[in-house]
Amino acid sequence: MNTNHTFASRPLRQPDYVRRVSSPGGSWRRFWLHLMLRLSVKRMPALDVNITQLRAQQAVMDAKMAFAEPDMLRTPVDCAGVPSEWVSVPGARDERVLYYLHGGAFMFRFPAVHAGMVARWCRRLNARALMPDYRLAPEHRFPAGLNDCVAGYRWLLEQGVDPGTIVIAGDSAGGNLGLATLHRLKAEGLALPSCAVLLSPVVDFTLGSRSLITNVKRDPMFTLPGTLAMRSIYADPECYLDPFVSPLFGDFTGFPPLLFQAGGLEMLLDESIRAGARAHAAGVKVEVEVWEHMAHVFQAMHTLPQSGVAIEHVARFLAEHAGWKD
Repeated sequence: MNTNHTFASRPLRQPDYVRRVSSPGGSWRRFWLHLMLRLSVKRMPALDVNITQLRAQQAVMDAKMAFAEPDMLRTPVDCAGVPSEWVSVPGARDERVLYYLHGGAFMFRFPAVHAGMVARWCRRLNARALMPDYRLAPEHRFPAGLNDCVAGYRWLLEQGVDPGTIVIAGDSAGGNLGLATLHRLKAEGLALPSCAVLLSPVVDFTLGSRSLITNVKRDPMFTLPGTLAMRSIYADPECYLDPFVSPLFGDFTGFPPLLFQAGGLEMLLDESIRAGARAHAAGVKVEVEVWEHMAHVFQAMHTLPQSGVAIEHVARFLAEHAGWKD
């Protein structure tokens, strides 16, 4: 795999833990992907329409955009009442567990896309992954999904898995749930994982991030009406400052090392930067990567060379903080 890339020069006074990543290649693939997203996802109506219809549309996209690893193993498992799935590839080391929380605006599932992406991670990391099928809004609003994520992690501990060999990861809404799960584990006195990897997490339901405005035209996926609808479907306004809904407002003291990856084009860009700043101020080891010219959760698109490079960055981070060395 070609991992040739550079870190672009940082603006003045940008913290050392924030890096702008310029990874060349795939410009035409990126152009067509972003065009397709603008013509499909960004043009979708606000979420006040039939949720069943929206999920059907998302299922079609999931099937079209997925790429299944030929030797990927997907095994259903019941995690104390939470339906889940083990994802692995041959040769994965059982003691390395990636606890992956899928994105989907708290309302959707992309089982094929996420299983394919997680399998690629498992191959590179020599690990297996557990993905809980947490309950979705609007049928099950906050805190149902978070409760399921915490229950799945607790189940791992009850199976005798060493928390020092667990890595929590998640994208978008799953990144929110990953950070919220860490807040809950800390509040409940449970052992924390070795570290966490957050791909473009949602962290602030008050919508206080500047990039929600500055990147609204550049982002090929999201719109402000859609973002407003998403938060109202998941939680009530009186919960928007709750750290279990908006992890940004929680106390990060004692958290394990955190790696954030976000696309430079996306409206959620500043969510990662602000959460990284909050964690850094609390003494947490943190890295924030801003991937130039990339959209939301580009890591899921296997055709983009940047996706493979991003996995290499994750592998380097886990080798340092989880001891997952080849």
